[in-house]
Amino acid sequence: MDITKFLSVIINALEDVKAQDIRVYDTHEKTSAFERVVVATGTSNRQTRALGRAVADAVREAGEKVQGMEGTETGEWVLVDCGSVVVHCMQPAIRQYYNLEELYGPETLNIKAVMAMRKGQIVPCDITIVP
Repeated sequence: MDITKFLSVIINALEDVKAQDIRVYDTHEKTSAFERVVVATGTSNRQTRALGRAVADAVREAGEKVQGMEGTETGEWVLVDCGSVVVHCMQPAIRQYYNLEELYGPETLNIKAVMAMRKGQIVPCDITIVP
């Protein structure tokens, strides 16, 4: 599946469960293990687990394979490995402590451009600098 459409499936799933502060990082030049990283916040253990499950279910429904899922025991940080995309669903304190944004850099993909794909529009995913 095209990476933009794949991201749209993942972001839709996150938005359906009311994820907050969704960020998408282009990592294809930093690692060959995956092309994109998605970081999202859930406000409770229950919501963070639900975010991970929603992503895994949506990916499977789209015909793609979920490589693995970790962190569902505690729900503080749920990681869903979708192959070319890795999704981190984190509670605010965990997200702040581990600060993945610093690891992946300040540049994120424009989510609005990615989401335009779900409406059938072709919009390039340009880079947006996040303050």
